[in-house]
Amino acid sequence: MIKAVWNGVVLAQSDRTEVVEGNHYFPPESINQEYFKSSDTHTTCPWKGQASYYTIVVDGQENQDAAWYYPNAKEKAKNVEGYIAFWRGVKVS
Repeated sequence: MIKAVWNGVVLAQSDRTEVVEGNHYFPPESINQEYFKSSDTHTTCPWKGQASYYTIVVDGQENQDAAWYYPNAKEKAKNVEGYIAFWRGVKVS
């Protein structure tokens, strides 16, 4: 079971993550939505498409844009469409 943890809280856990470029992408139903706040940030990957971000909020502390996902992934990345990945200090193991 793969877990994403920040500030001592499990943000997501699943045995069905997709690994792309060394990042575990978690199925949307595996995240604890209460810790996720939509962000206005967007970036573009040439082969995956436009990414959207979430800010993680735990006990009043925010980790800005610490999670991202591709709501409308390009064809080569359809396997991670809607799946969530983490960075910025979120421990995935």
